[in-house]
Amino acid sequence: MDRLLVIKLDNGSTLEAKAPAELEVKPHDTCVFRRDFYTDAGEVVREVAEPPESTNWAELPTVQHIADNRELAAANDNYMRSRGAMRTARELVGNLGLAMKLLNAHYSLDGKLVVIQFSADGRVDFRELVKELSRALCTRIELRQIGVRDETGIYGGIAVCGQRLCCCRFLKEFNSINVKMAKEQDLSLTPATISGACGRLKCCLKYEHEGIRSSSARCRSAATGARRRRGAGGSATAIC
Repeated sequence: MDRLLVIKLDNGSTLEAKAPAELEVKPHDTCVFRRDFYTDAGEVVREVAEPPESTNWAELPTVQHIADNRELAAANDNYMRSRGAMRTARELVGNLGLAMKLLNAHYSLDGKLVVIQFSADGRVDFRELVKELSRALCTRIELRQIGVRDETGIYGGIAVCGQRLCCCRFLKEFNSINVKMAKEQDLSLTPATISGACGRLKCCLKYEHEGIRSSSARCRSAATGARRRRGAGGSATAIC
């Protein structure tokens, strides 16, 4: 039975990969994995003890082995090359007048692919940028637009609770969050109170929302029953 691992790349993004059960790999090991047409390397963050039943094992990258010294050196060289790729990309973005914020670049271990992540307020037509980058870097280019929450998760930080941001620790999917959740929790609606480091509503507003709604519903039901009993001439106290 394969193991499910969470792997972190040098640009801060993470992915899930499968590894043979007999492969002795542990957190903080740098492993080499195969994905589609290229080979890449990343640091093992953790093993998923109970993989979800919905996991599509066939489409996951496959961990091949722990990186040796030669591969570690190649990965370090690629990290340095990514800085040059970012300089080139920024110059081209300026020349093309594109409204996008370049975040980072990542070379696959074999150099067959360069992934550049960026953020933007809306959709960006970057087809011409991809062509120019392909000619300049002489490799395949993939541009990925990510949201401000994903961007914050990559860079990390400390939340007001004193803990590392949830988005860079364990959150993989961002739930829909609205101001109503803060109102139902009797929180101050000032932006400084309900906004996270990304400038959007805090992800943790979702954590206790359902429990508070359930508790409020039980309290309202108990209070309604108490009022009815008092109206019938009895006495009752509703405690929540």
